[in-house]
Amino acid sequence: MTQEVNLPELDAARVEPLVRLAISEDIGPGDVTSLCVLPEDVQARGVYVVNDRGVVAGLPLVPVILGQVDPSVTFEPLVSEGARVAPGTQLAEISGSAVSILSAERISLNFLQRLSGVATLTAEFVAKVRGTSAKILDTRKTTPGWRCLEKYAVRAGGGTNHRMGLFDQVLIKDNHLELSGRQAVTDAVKNARGKCPPGMVVEVEAESIDQVAEALAAGADIIMLDNMPIARMTEAVAMIRSHPGDAPIIEASGNVSLETVGAIARTGVDWISVGCLTHSARALDISLVVTAVSA
Repeated sequence: MTQEVNLPELDAARVEPLVRLAISEDIGPGDVTSLCVLPEDVQARGVYVVNDRGVVAGLPLVPVILGQVDPSVTFEPLVSEGARVAPGTQLAEISGSAVSILSAERISLNFLQRLSGVATLTAEFVAKVRGTSAKILDTRKTTPGWRCLEKYAVRAGGGTNHRMGLFDQVLIKDNHLELSGRQAVTDAVKNARGKCPPGMVVEVEAESIDQVAEALAAGADIIMLDNMPIARMTEAVAMIRSHPGDAPIIEASGNVSLETVGAIARTGVDWISVGCLTHSARALDISLVVTAVSA
């Protein structure tokens, strides 16, 4: 049985260069094995089958890949993007030139397996915090060049995207304060608000209760509780919640795992950022089963 979710579309402008690169590095001037072994006119049908339980992400990429390898190959999805699937589920069907299908096989599976793996791991984290108010967020710890895809896969798994890069949000960390001559947090936040675009979010990283107090006094929009033990995190959340006025968003970060994320969520934080969603996800086991089609 599958469960469907609504997803925003992939950004085609960002995806197509990645697809072209994948085709160039794998097919190059041509799939010599298929071209030498198979008759040019042989037709085939391929079915993508998942061999594991998980969440599907990346199906919209398959027709983009096929469109650049051979536009005459047809694609039909059999489940919705973001579906929760069981082993043996058929995900999609393609039909057309056997040479083209075999040429595109590994490229399409690389995208599907990687993105479905990210979505599946994200869904596992989301399940662990169910019943709390915490959201699971990704980080910038992504595969170079794949950030838009991997963050898309996080959404497919029910997670939420953090900032896309260094350009769309201020995040003041200890290294920034150190390299600015131990600048006070209040001054750092004030400088950021004076120089960054109006309305841009300003977040401050805090590793101690004293730093939480500084971030509160500075008026940070988000306070990141970094690598805090549960007891200290609980104390920090209570301090922030009791602060007069609009309380900032509270984010927890640092060495979050499936074993610890539930306890972190129960401290009352709003966000939990998890680097392993994108840097350590295991590829979902998906196969392309190909059969010849009679003329």
